[in-house]
Amino acid sequence: MYERKIPEMLDCGLSVAVKVVGGKWKAWIMDCIRRGIKRPSALQRELAEVNPRIVSMQLKELEDLGIIRKEIYAEIPARVEYSFTPTGESLLPVLDVLEKWGTDNREEVLKNTLELSEN
Repeated sequence: MYERKIPEMLDCGLSVAVKVVGGKWKAWIMDCIRRGIKRPSALQRELAEVNPRIVSMQLKELEDLGIIRKEIYAEIPARVEYSFTPTGESLLPVLDVLEKWGTDNREEVLKNTLELSEN
């Protein structure tokens, strides 16, 4: 298991929020679950360009943080589904605001990204 050399500073709300939604795929995974994609195989199909190991790691981290829960049904074959905890549900309006900001500012960010890559 990975052990951090530098301790995390989680004494401000913003650092806690970034820990939860930061990273390349967590917000996208949470959006998938919000849209009703709850099974690991369906998540993998939706996130086809992401290594399945990475998706599993991000799901586990979101579960460990108390944002989502994993439910294993006693069926053959076993069925697994992810859903939001109350803490995760409380994060959905934040995702809405982030998505709106991204939509509203997409052109400017893309323009600046292209300018950086040209230099």
